[in-house]
Amino acid sequence: MAQMRADVLVVGGGLGGVAAALAAARAGRSVILTEEFDWLGGQLTSQAVPPDEHSWIEQFGATASYRALRNGIRNYYRRHYPLTERSRAWTDLNPGAGWVSRLCHEPRVAVAVLEEMLAPYRGSSRLTVLQPYRPVAVETDGDRVIGVTVAHRDRDERIDLTAPYVLDATETGELLPLSGTEYVTGFESRAETGEPSAPAEAQPMNMQAVSVCFALDHVDGDHTIDRPAGYDFWRDYKPDFWGDRLLSWRSPHPRTLEIVERSFTPNPDDDPLAVNADQRLNPGDGNLWTFRRIAARRNFTDGVYGSDITLVNWPMIDYFEGPVIDVPNASWHLSKARELSYSVLYWLQTEAPRPDGGTGFPGLRLRGDVTGSRDGLAQAPYIRESRRIRAEYTVVEQDLSLAVRGSHGAVHYDDAVGVGMYRIDLHPSTGGDNYIDVGSCPFEIPLGALIPQRVENLLPAGKNIGTTHVTNGSYRLHPVEWNVGEVAGLLADFCLARGESPRAVRGTPSLLAEFQDRISSAGVELRWPSIAGY
Repeated sequence: MAQMRADVLVVGGGLGGVAAALAAARAGRSVILTEEFDWLGGQLTSQAVPPDEHSWIEQFGATASYRALRNGIRNYYRRHYPLTERSRAWTDLNPGAGWVSRLCHEPRVAVAVLEEMLAPYRGSSRLTVLQPYRPVAVETDGDRVIGVTVAHRDRDERIDLTAPYVLDATETGELLPLSGTEYVTGFESRAETGEPSAPAEAQPMNMQAVSVCFALDHVDGDHTIDRPAGYDFWRDYKPDFWGDRLLSWRSPHPRTLEIVERSFTPNPDDDPLAVNADQRLNPGDGNLWTFRRIAARRNFTDGVYGSDITLVNWPMIDYFEGPVIDVPNASWHLSKARELSYSVLYWLQTEAPRPDGGTGFPGLRLRGDVTGSRDGLAQAPYIRESRRIRAEYTVVEQDLSLAVRGSHGAVHYDDAVGVGMYRIDLHPSTGGDNYIDVGSCPFEIPLGALIPQRVENLLPAGKNIGTTHVTNGSYRLHPVEWNVGEVAGLLADFCLARGESPRAVRGTPSLLAEFQDRISSAGVELRWPSIAGY
């Protein structure tokens, strides 16, 4: 079996993994980065989810390298796309003019920019990227991870990887069970966490829905796909709390749980520069077409785009029939999630009510070329909730809930290593729960949430940090995942340079202060200015 060694091993090439690899390589470390899918970037690319970000993202509240990613995406459009002069001059260019984010864009552009950011370190051989590989085994010695075995996705080939520091940046915390690292899944009990939104008893198999996203445009002709095998089930499926069939324009409002009806108007003749994507003012999901639109045709010169392109990550594709973590039939559930997405598309093309009183939009065309997949859907499922380490410090709802903290703001952590902001946003879950959507204060990321209670050299670098089921709803989004990964990469470098453990860095005031100075100089923000949450 082939063997490779580096200073830092990052398993998982999502946003957290890329940020970790970039940070460690910039610090001069040799790095191995593995990724299961064809694209680096995780939720931003292979999962095809446009950035979910807070209202101040253009001013503050993100690391300098995350800001460089966002600027790189805009500049890529300016360099390579035939933008109108008006859009080209738009400082905060939003290529898709989607309402969910101030920066909605095609996934492939993010892939190009991420690769551009990593290119110098790949060229110098400081960074080795292994794709497509997934972890299949972990070797441990007491409280340390000694090595990770990865297997090629498409052929019988395995590689043994070793490094003094191993970072788990997989979407579901795959290294945690393989290494025996203590972790939690699903809902913790209120007795354990004291959280107002937690149940009386723990529900480890009660996890947020997964979604298989896809891209659409709307052009002349009939582009109706074959009727999915399970279409009848999904067309008639009516969850108890939904207020209608899942495949309908009606669903619960996440914040109020009132049953509301959304609209769907492909290619509205709207002005991209008039879109105000501010989640404080408007969640933006009134017209599902513009909600997560990733290419607004009016941003480009006439005739280049025959249609807008929209990204379908809507309530009706949430699959909550069963979890996909720590169950023997995970692959079956993932296949049913894909079937649901195809069924939603078929319903849109054939039976969805139109504003003119008719039914179906046969001009909707599946854009697998946009998501880089042969089957037309996103390469990977959108995983909202990972396994989470049992950490030295676990972030709980009362640390950041606006209802609990009010004008006091989120809890201040002495060991802060970053910032984030998003409502506590939980989608319907496998336990039959409706949305949980709670206002949040702008919050900090504590270093204690990145340190396992026992294992010494395994660090989480994504959604697998020490949050609860509830607070994961705030910490799972793009800027926070990047921040976590970047800090994990910098922490591995810091510990290697000083011969100290992550636990010692957190527990020694002088080391902690030095590390915080180090990450601050790298562009990691540790505190928020005085602003109110939403």
